[in-house]
Amino acid sequence: MIDLYTWTTPNGRKVSILLEELGVPYTSHAINITKGEQNEADFLKISPNNKIPAIVDHETGVNLMESGAIMIYLAEKHDKFLPTDPIARANVMQWLMWQMGGLGPMAGQTHHFVHFNPGNAPYAEERFTTEVKRLYRVLNTQLESRDYICDTYSIADMACWPWVSRYEWQGIDLREYPAVREWYQRLLQREAVQKGYHVPKAMGEIPAG
Repeated sequence: MIDLYTWTTPNGRKVSILLEELGVPYTSHAINITKGEQNEADFLKISPNNKIPAIVDHETGVNLMESGAIMIYLAEKHDKFLPTDPIARANVMQWLMWQMGGLGPMAGQTHHFVHFNPGNAPYAEERFTTEVKRLYRVLNTQLESRDYICDTYSIADMACWPWVSRYEWQGIDLREYPAVREWYQRLLQREAVQKGYHVPKAMGEIPAG
């Protein structure tokens, strides 16, 4: 059994989608970051950086924070969604790192300035919107000739999809990125993606793209 400590954010959904895809038993625990629950002492013992998501794997005794590390751990443990061939594995890893270092942070800043505080920081709005659009172009180019980011469905797709699911918060029109839109809608049809999106609680209809 795995305990998942999470909230209704793209980073949290990355792990819940993977757990649903793996079909392994887990219990979700809501850490309401809007109320500061990520700063409570019990949670800090699991996630010293006071960020969600985090897991406790009771089978191995492992506690892990950081969504990318959790995804790699789970994929390796269950031998799914991360290739063992060195070249194919490196390809998935580079796109996972692209999400961790690019799409996620830049989209997150865009959420902050464009969605939550519009009009208060024009320079920041322009800077992060411009970068997010560039990243969407990068992803669109990658997906123009394939159904999934690395040809076969992997943790790279599961990591990127929840961030793209907030395209409206980023001021993005997915029709301008047709390959991304087709990929987004393709993953949206997966039952595990739909279930994972609504962890730790249902948040209404998933944006359809």
